[in-house]
Amino acid sequence: MLGLLVLALSAGGAATALAKQEVIVFHAGSLTVPFAEVEKRFEAMHPDIDVLREAGGSTMMARMISELGKPADIMASADYKVIDKGLIPGHAEWNILFASNQIVLCYTDQSRFAAEVNADNWYEILARPGVVWGHSDPNLDPCGYRSLMVIQLAEKFHNQPGLYDRLIANRPKANVRPKSVELVSLLKTGNMDYAWEYQSVALQHDLKFIQLDDHINLGNYKFDNFYAQAEVEVTGKEPGTWMTLTGQSSTYGVTLVKDAPNRDAAVLFLEYLLDPEGGLKILEEMGQPIIAPSQVASEEIRQALPGRLPELVEVTK
Repeated sequence: MLGLLVLALSAGGAATALAKQEVIVFHAGSLTVPFAEVEKRFEAMHPDIDVLREAGGSTMMARMISELGKPADIMASADYKVIDKGLIPGHAEWNILFASNQIVLCYTDQSRFAAEVNADNWYEILARPGVVWGHSDPNLDPCGYRSLMVIQLAEKFHNQPGLYDRLIANRPKANVRPKSVELVSLLKTGNMDYAWEYQSVALQHDLKFIQLDDHINLGNYKFDNFYAQAEVEVTGKEPGTWMTLTGQSSTYGVTLVKDAPNRDAAVLFLEYLLDPEGGLKILEEMGQPIIAPSQVASEEIRQALPGRLPELVEVTK
């Protein structure tokens, strides 16, 4: 009996010794593919750490932290403003800009008018009867409100009055999904002809896509003044409230959650993610444009960052 007890205690001690630290990462759906590879390589370097990822629309993921109190260590958003407006100052202290993207119109060989669609006529095709197109929910996912902004900007750039209303009239509410990556399977199964996605997602899933002019695609900060003509109203922080979002180039942000349950391991993950020879290199290899060095808003913020992060970022000029 004593021997069994000793064995049981030994087994319990071994299990405790082998218990892994965790890092809980909430991130934009568009980061799913590259972050899976970042996780794999990080865990190979740190076998004592288990990275747990949860993906979704960035706005929804931020609300899970701020409104539902879900435990998380890191939040990586497809729109850095989601962190600025939804998590700082109550749930985060800083925001690091680390990647960018642009909006493209995805399709497949099965899509109606696939042989005809191009950068000059896509908006005519989306307005045709029988064409099924969609986007993600602007209240939950930055790709959703950015998709609507692209159409507004196309109306101005192509001088097509009423274009936005015509296209939305040809897009049933059922074609609006919680996150943009859900549209990929609809495209590949032929249940949708066209869908708005980030270019990185299109490349990662081998989708055909129409690349739009820089005046429209929200991918070039040099056109931020033009992008600012687009506005989309989305649900606010409090139930029943609304806020207006203004067009701006697509910039991703990442932060450490204030009450991170696994702070030390989370800092190690961020150090790897933001390393130009680590996570940033992986993102770039997978079609995700990066910001290297990553950027913060002020020198005060840079100096307040934990671990080696101050060495990996610079102040936005």
